[in-house]
Amino acid sequence: MGKIIAICISEKKGTQKHSIESAVLKENWGIEGDAHAGKWHRQVSLLSFEKFDEFQKKGAEIDYGAFGENILVEGFDLRTIPVGTRFQIGEAILELTQIGKDCHSHCEIYKKMGDCIMPREGVFTEIIKGGVIKPGDEVIQLPLPKDRPFTAAIVTLSDKGYAGEREDKSGPMIQQILEECTDSKYQIIEKMILPDEKAKIERQLCRLADQRQINVVFTTGGTGFADRDVTPEATIAVCDKMAPGIAEAMRNYSLSITNRAMLSRAVAGIRKKTLIINLPGSPKAVKESLEYILPALGHGLGILRGTDGECGNA
Repeated sequence: MGKIIAICISEKKGTQKHSIESAVLKENWGIEGDAHAGKWHRQVSLLSFEKFDEFQKKGAEIDYGAFGENILVEGFDLRTIPVGTRFQIGEAILELTQIGKDCHSHCEIYKKMGDCIMPREGVFTEIIKGGVIKPGDEVIQLPLPKDRPFTAAIVTLSDKGYAGEREDKSGPMIQQILEECTDSKYQIIEKMILPDEKAKIERQLCRLADQRQINVVFTTGGTGFADRDVTPEATIAVCDKMAPGIAEAMRNYSLSITNRAMLSRAVAGIRKKTLIINLPGSPKAVKESLEYILPALGHGLGILRGTDGECGNA
C-alpha cells in the first residue's frame, strides 16, 4: 500500500507539469485538463517518490512534475511491478500498461544533471474506472487474476504494406483467429506494419517485450529468401533463448500441404517473458500455421508468465 504525494498536469504538450490540489480521472481518457490524456495506453504517468527524492538528493533542484509525471506515488518500486497490475485510489482504478519509455530528445534535467529517471523509472497507466483523487490518498495494488487473457501484438513486415501500396491481409487474419480462439483467451494490445528493416524491427520487438511486457508477439512476413527478408535475423538478435520446436512444428505441418514450406526461415524465441513467433506472409499460410500451434501454445505462455505449472507438474 502507498499514497499519493503529488498530482501534476500540463495544459499544453511541451510544457512542464505543475501541481494541483485534486484531479478528476476520466475513464479511458486520463486526468481532466491534462494535455497528454486521450484514448491510448499512456493516459496517466506515475513515478515513485522514493526515486524522485533520491535524484533530488544528488543536487537537482526540481519541482513536482519536472519529470513529466502525473502522479508521484510513495511506497512502490513501480518499475518492478508487472504490466497488467491494477491500482485502486478511492473509487478510481488504474491499470499499468507500460514500464519506462524511449527518450528521443534529452530534457532540461538531463542536460543539467546528465541523467533523467523518467525513461527507466516512470510507468504508464490507463483509467479503467474514473474518480476524484488528491494528495494523501491511499494507493492499493490489486492482485493479478490468474485467469487473465494473454496479451498479444501483431507485427506485419512489408515494405509495400508500410508504404500503403499493398493491403495487409495477414495481420487481420491473425487478429480474427486469436479473437475466435477457444483454447485460450487473447487480448490484442498492439498492431503495426513495419518495413523490412532489421533495426526498426528489433527496436519494436524490444519495446513490446520490455516496456509493454506483451505475452506473445506474432510477426508475419519477411521469412523467405528475398534480400529484404530479415525477420528471423531481427528476432534472433533480440531473443535471450530460442524456442525451435514451434517453428519446426509449423514447417512440418505445412510440408504436409506444400513442399514449398521447406523454404521458410521462420524462428520463434523468448525475450524476458515475451514469446516471439514468426508466421508466414500469406493469409492462407498464416491460418494453417496459427491454427496448428494455438492448441498447445496457451500452456507454454502460462509457464512463461508463471500462471501454469511445468508439464506434468500443473
